[in-house]
Amino acid sequence: MKFWFGIDLWKRVLMGLVLGAVTGIVIRQVMGPEAAGTFVTGNIKPFGNAFISLIKMLVVPLIFTTLVSGVLAMGDPKKLGSLGGRALALYMGTTVIAICFGLLIGTLVQPGAGFDTSIVSSADLEATRATLANNPPAGSVGEQLMKTLLSIIPENPVAAFAKGDVLQIIFFAILFGVGVLMSGEAGKPVQRLFDSASEAVMRMTLIVMEAAPFGVFALMVWVLAQYGFGVLTVLGKMTASLYIACALHMLITYGFIIKGMVRLPVLAFFRGAVDAQALAFSTSSSNATLPMTMSCATKNLGIGKPVASSVLPLGATINMDGTALYQGLIALFAVQALGIPVTASMYVTIILMATLVSIGTAGVPSVSLLLATTTLGIVGATAEQTVLIIALLFPFDRILDMMRTVTNITGDLAVATAVAKWEGELDEDVFRAPDRV
Repeated sequence: MKFWFGIDLWKRVLMGLVLGAVTGIVIRQVMGPEAAGTFVTGNIKPFGNAFISLIKMLVVPLIFTTLVSGVLAMGDPKKLGSLGGRALALYMGTTVIAICFGLLIGTLVQPGAGFDTSIVSSADLEATRATLANNPPAGSVGEQLMKTLLSIIPENPVAAFAKGDVLQIIFFAILFGVGVLMSGEAGKPVQRLFDSASEAVMRMTLIVMEAAPFGVFALMVWVLAQYGFGVLTVLGKMTASLYIACALHMLITYGFIIKGMVRLPVLAFFRGAVDAQALAFSTSSSNATLPMTMSCATKNLGIGKPVASSVLPLGATINMDGTALYQGLIALFAVQALGIPVTASMYVTIILMATLVSIGTAGVPSVSLLLATTTLGIVGATAEQTVLIIALLFPFDRILDMMRTVTNITGDLAVATAVAKWEGELDEDVFRAPDRV
């Protein structure tokens, strides 16, 4: 037991990921695809689901207590405006760049060129139609954006907590923290309460994270036994395009933020972020990864509580670089597969659309694919063609979603690091030291 806990958590998580992948493939080979899928779904995946439930249990109390505590730690509400403005500017900038990487790689690799769309079965088409019917687009881009902005204000904070509506919780927590600050001496007991509560929740997070290797193992067994490596060969160019685009975006864009903008070592950043990246890869959920992301920010990267508790929850909701990049890539895949002519104006429209539809995207698995209904519409795909493309991608979207989520949370940490440096909330000794989680 002592030996196990002596290994860095990220190494244990990666061990679980690799062993889970190998175990899943072995089960698939021994039992056969159909029997393996049934077996792992009923007997192994529940352990992974239990781990995700443990993490989701922490998300709401973690966001609320740490954000209120972080606002109170600033001491001056004016500082919140500077911090939030810088974070939003970086989030929007990296989102646009991410889409450009998706369009660049999609143009070079041509993942949809010559693709035979007839391989989609009629049963898959019907299932996709049913899914889209239950998740219709929310109207025009302007209507979607306005709906997102208005939905930030909770009519009932208790209901927001019950639903786990992250944007509404953030809004209420910030207002509550500012109210406590304006209370002066009368608000001191509340401040001490939230400081203690946030510390207790962080300790709970560390306890739950010790189960990460086992949860990751169970999830990877399920993914590989259910789909196998063969799923990558069906649409290998699309998979390769996404992974290459995401890797370039993380290395170049986030690398520039860390090295070029705030003059910090890039390798130290990625070393400190690897725990959250490994968990994001297995869970495919930015929200589920949030507790680990915050732990990495404070323990590994030396990001101060005021920044970590405000910038990261916000990023988990509005900073979806992987989602935005995928919207650009899937649009090019569709026009190439369907033979739709591509124009320069189409690229500009895709960038604008993908940026807007990614804002406020729920940090849950495979939601990016459902958002593609809006993106595909603007490139000229008919309703029937949209169903066809989504039905084609849906069976192995989990493989793609893993990398999209890694990109999302890496961007959250990069922006939080930069903002912390500018706000004087970064402990560089911790940042440069080996990670401690």
